[in-house]
Amino acid sequence: MFDVSFSELMLIGVIALIVIGPERLPKVARTLGHLLGRAQRYVNEVKSDIQKEMDLKEIGDIKNQMEDAARSVKSSMTASVDDIKSAVSVDDIKSAVKEPAAALEDSLDEARKALDVKKKDD
Repeated sequence: MFDVSFSELMLIGVIALIVIGPERLPKVARTLGHLLGRAQRYVNEVKSDIQKEMDLKEIGDIKNQMEDAARSVKSSMTASVDDIKSAVSVDDIKSAVKEPAAALEDSLDEARKALDVKKKDD
C-alpha cells in the first residue's frame, strides 16, 4: 500500500525517539501496534462481508437462472405431451404397445422352455 523503505522507517524511529522520549516510546509503539491491528482486522471484516454479499448475489443469480431453465423445460415437456396426446389416439398407442409386448412374451416363453429343458437334463 505505502512504499516505505527500511531507511525511512529508521528515520521515523529516530524522530519518534527524540520527540516522544525513551521512557514513553515503548508504550506509544505498543499502543500504535494495537491500533494498527484493530484497523487491519476491521478492514478484513469489511472485505469478507463484501465478498459474502457478492457470493450471495451470484448464488441468487444462478438460482434464478436454474428456475428459468426448469420452467422452460417443464413448459416444453408439457407442450410435447400435449402434442403427442393430440396427434396419437388411444388405439394407436395400444397397437404400438402390443407388438413389443408380444415380442417380450415370446422371449419369456423361450426362456421358460430353455429353463425347463435344463431342469429335466439335471
